Amino acid sequence: MALLSDLINLDLSNTTEKIIAEYIWIGGSGMDLRSKARTLPGPVTDPAKLPKWNYDGSSTDQAPGDDSEVILYPQAVFKDPFRRGNNILVMCDAYTPAGDPIPTNKRFNAAKIFNHPAVAAEEPWYGIEQEYTLLQKDVKWPLGWPVGGFPGPQGPYYCGVGADKSFGRDIVDSHYKACLYAGINISGINGEVMPGQWEFQVGPSVGISAGDQLWVARYILERITEVAGVVLSFDPKPIQGDWNGAGAHTNYSTKSMRNDGGIHVIKKAIEKLGLRHKEHIAAYGEGNERRLTGRHETADINSFSWGVANRGASIRVGRDTEKAGKGYFEDRRPASNMDPYVVTSMIAETTMLWKP
Repeated sequence: MALLSDLINLDLSNTTEKIIAEYIWIGGSGMDLRSKARTLPGPVTDPAKLPKWNYDGSSTDQAPGDDSEVILYPQAVFKDPFRRGNNILVMCDAYTPAGDPIPTNKRFNAAKIFNHPAVAAEEPWYGIEQEYTLLQKDVKWPLGWPVGGFPGPQGPYYCGVGADKSFGRDIVDSHYKACLYAGINISGINGEVMPGQWEFQVGPSVGISAGDQLWVARYILERITEVAGVVLSFDPKPIQGDWNGAGAHTNYSTKSMRNDGGIHVIKKAIEKLGLRHKEHIAAYGEGNERRLTGRHETADINSFSWGVANRGASIRVGRDTEKAGKGYFEDRRPASNMDPYVVTSMIAETTMLWKP
């Protein structure tokens, strides 16, 4: 095993200019991440200088067997924390050979919204709080829970410390450092209310980069849990009953909201979000109805509300924002399995482009 570890950690920079690029894309379910690697002649930092590639879409439920080729377009480059050196991770989106985005390519439409002059001028910032649950591999039951049984009730686990309160911290800290190494703007981590559940935050990120960074952060976490022999779940309500669900609260601001008097812009934006509540809920993640019950720090899925410092509302405005008269707000509705390309661009579209 020592030899295997030595080979995995081989430093190639002394023997070759060549690098390894791991191309990452989203599979047919809209949540499954896929990747494969190729050798490039030298270091690359600009995605526009990377070659397009292809894969068998019939094996990812994204193309028929008799016309299975799907083309990968490189969109964002990150340092590879697994291979290190000049090796890279490449976030891609997927197209037909004719150049049309395939149905699961949600980045294409998001980029169109973020490239709209009215949106680009406002420099939308996002901070996404990604919750997730770590599961024991063979039984698919939360890490730290007795198999077939339950731990003590919620209370001591949120930001908890100790072997009886915190489960999986080695995975969480490894992920934190790996994301920083990769160049992802990860801004923090914490243990969540349900034992075995954690959260990391990505942001502030501008426009389309919020989606790129969150997807690659998810990919890195998938790879780390793979090594650890633990299953990663983004299910919005992994355990039924008196246990918190998992969300992806999305913090948002525009230049106008961040400027003096921005609270008035914030209130108008929230009013628009309320008018399109059903459309947003439909796009905010599968199974979200199991999480948005009006309990466990959520608003009921069928009603829209907002409030200052209210974690039981659909939209929360922070005390600091209220006091300063400018800042940001938090959309608490997105589920942990949401697509960040969809959620971030939809919030931008509704608040800046949509006319009631």
